Amino acid sequence: MKALVLNKPEGPQSAELTDVELPEPGPGEVRIALKAAALNHRELWVSIGQYPGMQLPSTLGADGAGEVDALGEGVDQSLKGKKVVFYPAANWGDNPDYPAPEFGCLGMPYAGTLAEYICVPADTVVAIPEGFSFAEAAALPLAGLTAWRCLVVKANVKKGDKVLITGIGGGVAGAALSLAVAMGAEVYVTSGSQEKIDEAVAMGAKGGVNYKEEKWGKPLAKMSRGIDVVVDGAPAVSFSQYLRGLNMGARVVIYGPTGGPIFEVNAPEVFFRHATIYGSAMGTPEDFKEMMAFVGEHQLKPVIDKEFTLDQAVDALMYLKNEHQMGKVIVNI
Repeated sequence: MKALVLNKPEGPQSAELTDVELPEPGPGEVRIALKAAALNHRELWVSIGQYPGMQLPSTLGADGAGEVDALGEGVDQSLKGKKVVFYPAANWGDNPDYPAPEFGCLGMPYAGTLAEYICVPADTVVAIPEGFSFAEAAALPLAGLTAWRCLVVKANVKKGDKVLITGIGGGVAGAALSLAVAMGAEVYVTSGSQEKIDEAVAMGAKGGVNYKEEKWGKPLAKMSRGIDVVVDGAPAVSFSQYLRGLNMGARVVIYGPTGGPIFEVNAPEVFFRHATIYGSAMGTPEDFKEMMAFVGEHQLKPVIDKEFTLDQAVDALMYLKNEHQMGKVIVNI
């Protein structure tokens, strides 16, 4: 079968579409004939070796959707032929609070979705929601799961909460916007682009501020009248700006290091507000299933930016790196 394989961490242009052995499902597994995969910036970080636990060679891609075409021993026969989307990682473990040492994402260290076939545990697949295409379903797993855990498991977002989402345009930020609006939250965003802020407002955000403006935290605080929850993928450049605009009991969830890994905390401004700072990454298979059920119920179809074929997978990665603005980049297989 064809697969996009990274042998050396020398950038996305170094990945190669090559022939690899067709995988066979083991006990409790299903094989999926992939129809679509979605890209994340994770693929770019992996391609330059900036990801913990690098193990190469590896087939890239964490997100995918397709049809079950083969069953391993002990798998329910009714799954054969089902159109499914699946958990984008493996081996979370038994503790719902944090993953086991063996945990990892598809697309490195485990085989990824930029391929014609993949084998995954049968209990991690979910039927594609009614009315969703393969491309729309493939765009959901990693970003949707990360956003869901930030909002629901960590921050316990409630109807009427005022939620700030930093860096709108990214996959997790876009998923968090759709989810939070559907939960009845009052959502605000940041971006370096007024066009992206306008798009976010069209998707249900109440407003936004440009993080390129000096002291943007002041207009944000005035606009929102205080923030209850923050979903932040860039704390190094954002935390100090929104900190003074947090309400009492605010919950800040940090899921990424865009802009740098280190940020300063003014301790009194945190503890006098009785604020809580959480770290979050990915989520459990149960989180994934809950997210997919919510997305299906509310018909939260992801925004798709551009679509490519598997033969154009390297071009898709370069587009994500150099030109992508907002929405998901899809590789149809």
